[in-house]
Amino acid sequence: MAAGDGDGWTECGRGHRHWGLHGASGLLAVHHDAHGVPYVLMQKRSWWSHHGGTWGLPGGALDSHEDAVAGALREAREEAAVPGDALRVKGVYVDDHGGWAFETVIAEASELLPAVPANRESVELRWLRLPEISAMRLHPGFAETWGEVQEELRPETLVLDVANIVGARAQHGWWKDRLGAATRLLEDVSRLGLTHPVLERWYPRIVAVVEGGAREVPDVPGVQVVAATGSGDDAIVEVVRRARPWERVLVVTADRGLKERVTDLGATTVGPRWLLSQLDR
Repeated sequence: MAAGDGDGWTECGRGHRHWGLHGASGLLAVHHDAHGVPYVLMQKRSWWSHHGGTWGLPGGALDSHEDAVAGALREAREEAAVPGDALRVKGVYVDDHGGWAFETVIAEASELLPAVPANRESVELRWLRLPEISAMRLHPGFAETWGEVQEELRPETLVLDVANIVGARAQHGWWKDRLGAATRLLEDVSRLGLTHPVLERWYPRIVAVVEGGAREVPDVPGVQVVAATGSGDDAIVEVVRRARPWERVLVVTADRGLKERVTDLGATTVGPRWLLSQLDR
């Protein structure tokens, strides 16, 4: 394994030539302004490159030791001087050509980050509003998947009704140690690769609402814990109420009354079995 060991041409199952012996990935950085308007960082490719002169994403061949996220962040730094620590990865979309794949790493940017051509592969970097993108001369691979990928740019938050989920999990003795049961659940969730109907890998913002004896649950990496001072249902409703209008919120609960309250605020719901079935795989 060595840096650059993925450089080279290969052929996919469709008979197309692609750059990247181990596949390739690119960074789709998206920023929503104060009104929820999405901007995407786009790269105009140098004339000498594959499909030169077209607009696409900063990206390129994966090295053998890299996953899609590491490769996309490296390429964005090398081609556009975009720092990875200024982004929050929310998912990975896979375009599988049969034996070769391009993986689009979708990441949220809190601002329109400065981006400039950092090597010879970029002619120009520009933040474009969503409607502007389709009017550009696009890289064929990007154009083929853009219709589906653009639907996944909205921020997504997964809200866990921890007391309800722990009860549905029904581990032996959970009612005697609600703090321990809640802690085990959140630790399991933090290690879980959540399923998504479109994305191969999905990393929503996770908010876990705890109450009663579970309020002292310790910090768990990747999970924001909200300790309800009163009703857990009221705390969950407040989390949903504070979401931005363009944000997707999915609440995991079986409580019928709570489902009605959060649905009225624009959230969607799933029962605990949706989550628990993934933990049990």
